[in-house]
Amino acid sequence: MSGLIRLNSSHLLVRNLVQHSFRSARLISSSQKNRDAATVDLSKKAAATAASAASTTASKKNWVSYGFDYRDETTDRNAMHATFFFSVTFCLVIGGFYWAYLPDPQMRDWAQREAYLELRRREAAGLEPISKDFIDPALIVLPTDEELGDTEIVI
Repeated sequence: MSGLIRLNSSHLLVRNLVQHSFRSARLISSSQKNRDAATVDLSKKAAATAASAASTTASKKNWVSYGFDYRDETTDRNAMHATFFFSVTFCLVIGGFYWAYLPDPQMRDWAQREAYLELRRREAAGLEPISKDFIDPALIVLPTDEELGDTEIVI
């Protein structure tokens, strides 16, 4: 990681040296600018055409397309606004409501409700909440003391 940082800093050092060397070399022209300028006379019709073209290009000068239409600015903006409106409305708002009100797929609510109902039933019958004989002891087969031998029994 430190090698990458050193490599990046050496790259910046070389770039600064190159820019400084070009900055210190000032190229000065000795020609006079007023003699080099050329003027062109335009007729009134050409001037009007140039002015109208300049006004249309000035309005489109700073337009950057959103990618929906590359020729018409209003069509591009309308398509962009409609796309984002419907995607936000359907995906986020309606999708959020759908996701929030979906039924519980893992049945957590159902299991908790059943547990409360079972506790209420056992309390009403006068039983313990959980029976110590949850499984009938006659069904359980345990090893005898001779079969266990010296095995340590951990309870």
